[in-house]
Amino acid sequence: MFAVKRVYDPPSAQDGARILVDRLWPRGLTKEGAAIDDWIKALAPSNELRKWVHAHFEEWDEFRARYARELAAPEAQAAMEALRARANAGRVTLLFSSRDTERNNATVLAELLRAG
Repeated sequence: MFAVKRVYDPPSAQDGARILVDRLWPRGLTKEGAAIDDWIKALAPSNELRKWVHAHFEEWDEFRARYARELAAPEAQAAMEALRARANAGRVTLLFSSRDTERNNATVLAELLRAG
């Protein structure tokens, strides 16, 4: 099972494995304070796409399509398969730092992981 949560929200026992899926480390957090089990940069949007979405946030559907194309790369596909296997053993919470809890890369990634 996959959940999505803002990395700045307090960790909880229900989170299971806490996986950061952002390209950059969240500002103001220590590794201990973030309680992150793994940081998988291969599943984060590229720097180019990250910058693009900040300039074109109203084009959310285009971001989703571009991000899905990036996630089709072999390295990302391998990381996604590893996460699916991890989710078979228990809950996996994908962590993001964006203030927007509905429109962020982790929500897109979770949808793709759930779809198989």
